[in-house]
Amino acid sequence: MSEHLTKETFLEKIFDFENNTEWNYKGELPAVIDFYADWCGPCKMVAPLIEELSTEYEGKVNFYKIDTEAEQELAMAFGIQSIPSLLFIPMDGKPQMAAGALPKQAFVEVIDKELLSA
Repeated sequence: MSEHLTKETFLEKIFDFENNTEWNYKGELPAVIDFYADWCGPCKMVAPLIEELSTEYEGKVNFYKIDTEAEQELAMAFGIQSIPSLLFIPMDGKPQMAAGALPKQAFVEVIDKELLSA
């Protein structure tokens, strides 16, 4: 099950961008963050995929959702221009952003290659 993040929980679980300029991931597992909005059609297509993947990768990858309407500061911090936007966070190295409603296979490839191959 994916978890919704607020600014507070983001600062605590992902990255404290208020006190750090250099990326420093706080999580214990790689993560995928879905930046979405309730009014966004393509976001509604991605939502069930995120839930499926969160079940399939349980214990290996954490999945989070950020409502860009409710958490505009987080959306701005990551320069979100279009939604859905997905942030793939490896344990080491910089996160990667992908925009648009990706098919499930594309998610699987990025997760397996970028997040779990290390």
